Amino acid sequence: MDQKTPLQTHPEASPKPNKKSFVTTFMEATTLRTPSFKEDTYFVSQLKSSEKKALQELKDKLMGSEASDGSMWGVPLLGNDEKADVILLKFLRARDFRVPDAFAMLLKCLAWRKEFGADGVVEEDLGFKELEGVVAYMHGFDKQGHPVCYNAYGVFKDRDMYERIFGDDEKLKKFLRWRVQVLERGINALHFKPGGINSIIQVTDLKDMPKRELRVASNQILSLFQDNYPEMVARKVFINVPWYFSALYSIFSPFLTQRTKSKFVISKEGNVAETLYKFIRPEDVPVQYGGLSRLSDLQNGPPKPASEFTVKGGEKVNIQIEGIEADATITWDIVVGGWDLEYSAEFVPNAEGSYIIQVDKPRKVMPSEEAIHNSFTPREAGKMVFSVDNSASRRRKVAAYRYIVRKSASI
Repeated sequence: MDQKTPLQTHPEASPKPNKKSFVTTFMEATTLRTPSFKEDTYFVSQLKSSEKKALQELKDKLMGSEASDGSMWGVPLLGNDEKADVILLKFLRARDFRVPDAFAMLLKCLAWRKEFGADGVVEEDLGFKELEGVVAYMHGFDKQGHPVCYNAYGVFKDRDMYERIFGDDEKLKKFLRWRVQVLERGINALHFKPGGINSIIQVTDLKDMPKRELRVASNQILSLFQDNYPEMVARKVFINVPWYFSALYSIFSPFLTQRTKSKFVISKEGNVAETLYKFIRPEDVPVQYGGLSRLSDLQNGPPKPASEFTVKGGEKVNIQIEGIEADATITWDIVVGGWDLEYSAEFVPNAEGSYIIQVDKPRKVMPSEEAIHNSFTPREAGKMVFSVDNSASRRRKVAAYRYIVRKSASI
């Protein structure tokens, strides 16, 4: 069944306050300091003559070194193919095409990967089952097809959890190994091909993050990734940014290049879904961040596409799904970023005199709630109407829904 265009009412929205918070001011200042990052396509034909020369010089240096047979992610660095060029260009760009610096970085990375055993870490069982899908995990793709890695360290506000994972140097080393494992899994999904998907998206949730306790671990992760995974991140999105982000930024800043900082997107608390929807379709955004995707969904193939819509402040939106036959089952998912508004669902029969059926009674949906998933099988033909009432708020909200209608099996 084809989806109908939702019918929406558009009452005039109430004016929004103009007062800026400290975080908003800081975010704007950060944006001014860090211009938007433009990802490279890795076509050698599009390089400047000086960049082509640098690429050849790097190859010549590598050929004359003990690392001439080196490889990364299964790609021989002197394989004279496009994949090798993509990897070498990552090191060159990380060092602004300064060949000696890029070569030194490359040699150190090859040595680290050998010592660390990075090529085999993906297959290891490191025993962090309680952290999988919670602290760091790959989940879906962005609108351009980049794999997305989510990071959330709020669970470590629990002192027992913190001691269990970071209690001593050996535990910290094991955690860092697990964190590299997560990243390597994401990198295995990359193309290493000009014009292809050659980097990932990092989303870092700062909610409840114990900044002081995690300072050592955070610095080591940043240093390790920046030294050994150049240009592997196309964009780094910080969500649930607290008021003390400026202090965190000052801690991390010395470890970051200007090119890395230009990839930052900063979203304050309560603005998560709106930020993520700019880069990631709602069916790929985890439910805890205002999307429709659950970890269990990833095992069932590509997600069913969702339709996005906006609920303005002071507005009530009605989504109508028409043409539902008798005994057909409609199943739907609907979510509003940050909720904090009233939702209801009802079935309206086509026949005159039939009663409207309240499928989901009107209720206030709290900000902490995830996407609603429900189904209904009517006994007569009609339409479903989903109502999202934001009339009590001045704040604009992003939202998404999807549905599928299955006709009853013929007897």
